[in-house]
Amino acid sequence: MTVLPDDGLSLAAEFPDATHEQWQRLVEGVLRKSGKEVSGAAAEDALSTMLEDGLRTRPLYTPRDGAPDPGLPGFAPFVRGSRPEGNTAGGWDVRQRHATLADGAVLADLENGVTSLWLVVGQGGMPVSALVRALDGVYLDLAPVVLDAGPDVSAAAAELLRLYEERGVDPEAVRGNLGGDPLGHEARTGEAQDFAPLAALARRTAEQYPGLRTLTVDALPYHEAGGSAAQELGASLATGVAYLRELTAAGLTVDAACAQLEFRYAATADQFLTIAKLRAARRLWARVAEVSGAPGAGAQVQHAVTSPVMMSRRDPWVNMLRTTVATLAAGVGGADSVTVLPFDHAVGLPDAFARRIARNTSTILVEESHLARVIDPAGGSWYVERLTDELAHAAWEFFRSIERDGGQAAVLRSGRIRTDLATTWAERSKKLAKRREPITGVSEFPLLSEKPLEREPAPEPPSGGLPRVRRDEAYEALRARSDAHLAATGARPRIYLATLGTAAEYTARSTFVANLFQAGGIEPVTEGGFADSGATEAVLCSSDAQYAEQAERTAESLKAAGARHVVLAGRGDYAGIDSYVFAGCDAVDVLSATLDRMGVS
Repeated sequence: MTVLPDDGLSLAAEFPDATHEQWQRLVEGVLRKSGKEVSGAAAEDALSTMLEDGLRTRPLYTPRDGAPDPGLPGFAPFVRGSRPEGNTAGGWDVRQRHATLADGAVLADLENGVTSLWLVVGQGGMPVSALVRALDGVYLDLAPVVLDAGPDVSAAAAELLRLYEERGVDPEAVRGNLGGDPLGHEARTGEAQDFAPLAALARRTAEQYPGLRTLTVDALPYHEAGGSAAQELGASLATGVAYLRELTAAGLTVDAACAQLEFRYAATADQFLTIAKLRAARRLWARVAEVSGAPGAGAQVQHAVTSPVMMSRRDPWVNMLRTTVATLAAGVGGADSVTVLPFDHAVGLPDAFARRIARNTSTILVEESHLARVIDPAGGSWYVERLTDELAHAAWEFFRSIERDGGQAAVLRSGRIRTDLATTWAERSKKLAKRREPITGVSEFPLLSEKPLEREPAPEPPSGGLPRVRRDEAYEALRARSDAHLAATGARPRIYLATLGTAAEYTARSTFVANLFQAGGIEPVTEGGFADSGATEAVLCSSDAQYAEQAERTAESLKAAGARHVVLAGRGDYAGIDSYVFAGCDAVDVLSATLDRMGVS
């Protein structure tokens, strides 16, 4: 029904309400023009997009796609935010990561927008003894410190607490997290860690430092091993429940135990999935707290980190765009703290410019875009609410399956979680290989003339447990082969583009082919004849009509000129054509086979 405004004017008053079925019939007509004969719900399905975890994004959402009432910010189930005021007071906590001692880097961050520090200590980071120097000049009563110390957590925590006492910081003013995460460490390294020292540390923290937390439930190891959003959430729930059991067994109440936990999640450039993931995470943890007997303690504290998996080594400047979208999603999703990884994170140690861009990303979104002025701005969207609900159910089922198999520690040690994540990554890798999930600057629109970014090597991160994957890894291996060939011979491998007919007939496919082969480090040649190109293979590019007239004859002449292999851009069955490339083909397989034939090892 159309509701008239107070002044009686309604621009839609003369128009009848459209129905969902009428919209479906219009969709049927559009699809029919493209050659698809589908009707009813099938027409809508044809426009839907399948996501991981069995989720589906539909083309249209209406009130009939409603989800359970998300409640209000600061109240269970905390879908709309852990605090009544959200991040409106001053934006989210801007947390910068430091793994090494770079002169002046910590203070430069704090003086220019960063509000808390994430310090990597021990393996993969700075030594425990360097904490004093790292925090020299830092006002510890103003800047929260979060540690990431792996097996060195007890020593690092003792050193940090000693600094608080030495500098006379009021225990009531201490904020941050000591970073204990034994299951996260085991996921990273395969090494079990005794929880007893952390339980004792949590008791001391709860008694003496009410604003300080002891444990981090880090879901990044599962995300970085190729896990889906539901698997990341399910693993974090199982880890959080394991820590609750340990802490309550050590004498803490459920409320006090919950207050010792902070959850860390990945924020990706898939903005809606990230928003839904953070909202679903709060709803799920609220449910855990409720069934544990502490419904008032279910407000999950979240630290979002822009995804390391999405960061590319080639054309790393595009990472600025990825992290901006991810940061926006984290802020809209209600994360309490956000870490923006510098755009050169995948290359090596970030320089001052990269750190500046990283911290300014949050500053622009908060101060210029005013993103934090509205609590849960995506709330009420039928799409976001439905996606949040579906993702929460998928994550809960994954969590329950972990619990049935003995809990998070058990599935880590049995290898079950590794298998689950590997299966998910294998399916995603197929989409990446077929460019159904494009990577700008890598699998799409690569720049072969790009000068590689040079950075000092970063410390080796902990290893021995779950693998660390990257979206660009298959294409990076192909480009590395091309780079080695360039270094050895002075030229990249080449392929000749034989265009037939007019520019209108061949441009679409020649552009597609050039883009495809450059993704593997193969330089397309379009000028002159094949004999002058320096290539050993050729690709025919034109329309189907031109292929019918000229493909076989042109292939014959190319082979007579020395082409060892002739490819056709499109589909068909033509004599003299050795292989075909087309939208949706396995690009990684095509490029690898092409480099093999060219002798590029």
